[in-house]
Amino acid sequence: MSEMIEIQSEILPEILVDADACPVKNEIYRVAERYGVPVVVVANSYFRVPREDHIELVVVSDDFDAADDYIAERAHEKSVVITADILLADRCIKVGATVISGNGKPFTDASIGGAIATRAIMADLRAGGDTVGGPPPFSKADRSRFLSALDLALVRLRQKV
Repeated sequence: MSEMIEIQSEILPEILVDADACPVKNEIYRVAERYGVPVVVVANSYFRVPREDHIELVVVSDDFDAADDYIAERAHEKSVVITADILLADRCIKVGATVISGNGKPFTDASIGGAIATRAIMADLRAGGDTVGGPPPFSKADRSRFLSALDLALVRLRQKV
């Protein structure tokens, strides 16, 4: 009689980056190296990333939401997802991932509903011909807030191990 031995693979922390218009890629690479966490940069086209073992560029098709779909399918409870895309953030939160925008503001269970509602209102205003402004320019304070948020997220994930 043979016994089956079940081996459970450990899920390791990783950072998943929605690379389109991400203003903090270099910061992500530095923080990830310090913590020894792999980074998966997902984009619709090739661009240069540092040649480091812990950084991987994944180029997906240019189909609508291909990068979002890749990230959402790969995200898990030990992922830190970096994105400005509210609907992608919602998908990742639902699987337990930590989600941070490029300006350092976290997307959480408590905040995602309001963000989705605001997004819908703004889309309706634009569709109606109203001129609505975009986000303010990226600032040093945004960069600092992002670095703090990413550092905190990785410390929390490390404590869960």
